[in-house]
Amino acid sequence: MKKDKRLLDLVRDKIRFKHYSLSTEKNYLLWIKHYILFHGKRHPKDMGKEEIEEFLTFLAIKKRVSPATQNQAFAALLFLYREILGVDISEWNIQALRAKERKHIPVVLTKEEVRSVLENLNGVYKLIVTLMYGCGLRMSEVLNIRVKDIDFGYEKVYIWDSKSMKDRTLPLPQSLKEELTAQVKKVEALHAKDIKDGYGSVYLPYAIDRKFPKAKYETKWQYIFPMNKVSRDPRSGIVRRHHILEKTLGRNISQATKRANLTKRVTSHTFRHSYATHLLQNGIDIRSIQELLGHKSVETTMIYTHVVKELSRQEVKSPLDFI
Repeated sequence: MKKDKRLLDLVRDKIRFKHYSLSTEKNYLLWIKHYILFHGKRHPKDMGKEEIEEFLTFLAIKKRVSPATQNQAFAALLFLYREILGVDISEWNIQALRAKERKHIPVVLTKEEVRSVLENLNGVYKLIVTLMYGCGLRMSEVLNIRVKDIDFGYEKVYIWDSKSMKDRTLPLPQSLKEELTAQVKKVEALHAKDIKDGYGSVYLPYAIDRKFPKAKYETKWQYIFPMNKVSRDPRSGIVRRHHILEKTLGRNISQATKRANLTKRVTSHTFRHSYATHLLQNGIDIRSIQELLGHKSVETTMIYTHVVKELSRQEVKSPLDFI
């Protein structure tokens, strides 16, 4: 397995070179390892189309994974063959049995339900979720916002390198301007303390820290929603202040939902769905919503037209109510 160990190290190095997230790194390495073990520890260079199809079919039929999980495994193998082995398997026309995909209508909250959840959040978590709903942000996007990304002068929020790798600007909710200004001041004070304590650096993407060595200590690069404590970076080993963890934010949303007595399954993404649906209900056109959400294709955004259509059916009364 020594050969495979070196292979996984190559994959890890390439993922970090391309600045993929830590979660993507963990998932890709896990799927590649599963693929190798599934085929009796054979090296991927000695396997091809048939072995990939067999593995993906096994995941769908035996493991009964979701379509998203199977796609993630396939993406990991695409990365392995293309980036490490120099083989483009997208040309192989992989014919594995696909996990059964179901079309789900996203859960959407009413404006009153959104308000109820927000009222049951406290402190910085209330500000984060309010901003998520007010700008239609993904969890990863809101947590990665840095001080420089909020333009109070032009009242804009800048989102860089989102899921679709498209940068975009969003209107800053007027009602949050004062709270966000106060949050920036808190970050400035916290950063000054970190510098005094011998810390103060922050993770920078795309080798910015090599081009501008002092940038990682500048206030403008600090996360606007930092953790309470400094921690050791799992990749570099440097002790620094990261942004609030996704699982911590998710836990606070879950607890607030319970306190609001909502029976709907509410996640961070529910606020993004609600944002888009409420914009559509307010007469904003679908192309504008596509740009605000950062979707590559308008087809992705069209799901919200179906949501609004389903919600409008509430006006149709059951024949039982006429008896």
